[in-house]
Amino acid sequence: MRWPFLAFLLLFAARSEAGSPVKSVPEVDLGRYAGKWYEIARYPRFFQRNCVGDVTAEYTPLPDDCLAVVNRCRTEDGVDEAKAKACTVRDTGNAQLEVSFFWPFRSDYWIIGLDPGYRWAVVGNPKRSVLWILSRTPQLPKEQLDQALRGAAEQGYDLGLLKYTPQGAARDPGPGPK
Repeated sequence: MRWPFLAFLLLFAARSEAGSPVKSVPEVDLGRYAGKWYEIARYPRFFQRNCVGDVTAEYTPLPDDCLAVVNRCRTEDGVDEAKAKACTVRDTGNAQLEVSFFWPFRSDYWIIGLDPGYRWAVVGNPKRSVLWILSRTPQLPKEQLDQALRGAAEQGYDLGLLKYTPQGAARDPGPGPK
């Protein structure tokens, strides 16, 4: 009986907020945000079409309010890796970044939900066309996942579009191809 109510609540929140602008969190400490994150769920994206599981993102601080980005995933044939640079947008508390995998193309990377202990993050964009649920661990406890999902739904994201990522608890995709 609880699930129908929760589904109604999430659907109502998504519809009521869909017309409102997406908001990033007020502030992000890039030093705390740096490190490895595991993808728990995502909106399917063309550039991740070959990823079958074990998706991670690793962020390393750079001196210019930027982060070096290394995304990895397991494919049917091995491991895929992509490198990028993410730089903060001025006056956004480091919560809005622009990511570039190759010049001159950039995309919005907005941190729209963040656990106070930096255990999970929700990343989206102002058009609501991308969404990632990230965790510091390969699996996210249900209570924390529910909190992250609730925040995304409250911002008007359609949770029905999410694809959950298989993560091997003891496996790491390792370094990409040389």
